[in-house]
Amino acid sequence: MTHFFEPGDVDHPLTSKEGWAAFVAESTTPPAVPPPAALQRLTEAERTAYDQAREDYHAQLVIVSTPTIRHVAATGRKRILLNRHQHSARRGLIVSGPAGTGKTTAITQLGKNFEQLGQQRGEVLPDSLPVVYITVPPAATPKMLAIEFARFIGLPLPSRFSQVEVTNKVCDLLCTLGCRLVLIDELHNLDIGTRVGAEASDQIKYLSERIPATFVLAGVDVEGTGLFAGRRGGQIASRYTLIPTSPFRHKTEEQRNSWRSLVATLEESLRLHAHRPGTLLKLSAYLHDRTGGMIGSLSHLVREAALDAILDGSEKITKASLERVDLDESAEQQNIPRARRRRTRSEKRIA
Repeated sequence: MTHFFEPGDVDHPLTSKEGWAAFVAESTTPPAVPPPAALQRLTEAERTAYDQAREDYHAQLVIVSTPTIRHVAATGRKRILLNRHQHSARRGLIVSGPAGTGKTTAITQLGKNFEQLGQQRGEVLPDSLPVVYITVPPAATPKMLAIEFARFIGLPLPSRFSQVEVTNKVCDLLCTLGCRLVLIDELHNLDIGTRVGAEASDQIKYLSERIPATFVLAGVDVEGTGLFAGRRGGQIASRYTLIPTSPFRHKTEEQRNSWRSLVATLEESLRLHAHRPGTLLKLSAYLHDRTGGMIGSLSHLVREAALDAILDGSEKITKASLERVDLDESAEQQNIPRARRRRTRSEKRIA
């Protein structure tokens, strides 16, 4: 199943209750593609509006139900059920892996699905706040973490408040609001090797004791940050299940089929007039080579190529149009022949 969403807007980011509520409520319907005769009958204003709707649609992130998303959803749902009557030592999840492997998408989809299911069952009261989503700021202190929770809630706090006062206010309010799932992203911003970073790690553990919710954490390769080392790390390791994420592999036939399925789903979502179905599927090996199997890079590549197809009037994606898209530096550098060509072009421009 494929979903489309924009994670909030400038005024209401996903790390605010307003942005999160908009994300949970979002359900975008793909624009209908009229037959050629009907397309020709559109006025200039109608055609402009139609193209803008397609641009907005392709600019949105396509959420594909990957193995990681399914694993996090299934495991997270069970943790929430197991923790429902736990008064302490609640179990949580840590999603860890390289950048661009779908960690944020997986945990936010878990939160969205949990809240939507609660709404359908009548378990979410109008003034409740079942899910909180925050990101760990760089060089986070315990007080900074508590303030991120307060910012999500929209809780005004006097600057004179101490760490303990902010933490108590946040915990008391989240208990009152019926919070049951806490999502903490960018966990790698905690520098466990420093005193402040270690204290911030302790703050997460303390919050998980005070707030009767399931905590789900995500970050880039957090195993290498020292999070599980020492006495502090032992406590975290004993309570959290680690779900690793990785790029899609392309060695075995099963792995290639899994990648092709992902590419096919993205291709089916396109709304282009001249695109020949199956084109991207035939280029699946090339797409893996370009992106290194990173789902974030693949989504970027296909979406930008689709936007180019609308803007230049070609209405189709080809290998040539894909080649014109510049990806994130990580993806570009791992593709050695392409990186070499980019360096050569750069050197020629300088010369």
